[in-house]
Amino acid sequence: MVQRTEVLLTDDLEGTTISAGRGGTITFALDGKTYEIDLNTKNSKALRKILAPYVEAARPVRTSRGVKVRRTQVGADVRTIKEWARANGYEVNDRGRVPNHIREAFEAAN
Repeated sequence: MVQRTEVLLTDDLEGTTISAGRGGTITFALDGKTYEIDLNTKNSKALRKILAPYVEAARPVRTSRGVKVRRTQVGADVRTIKEWARANGYEVNDRGRVPNHIREAFEAAN
């Protein structure tokens, strides 16, 4: 038995189907976030033309082994946040993640 998986791309700007070899997925990053967009050839060329002066003036970011560079946020440890939450009337589980609204309240208070 043979299975065949076919991926059909749709231009994210126009909503039209991209024929094989007539476009593809473009990955780009801005402000520490990485994005992907599926574009046909015409829109792909337009994006590259708009970005060309910025790309030419920029410098590439490389790592020693080609690994993606990830920015991490440093914040209070979970135990500290949970202790603060209990002391301030929030219900928190002993195990698991701290809900975002509690983390945001902790950060606003400290």
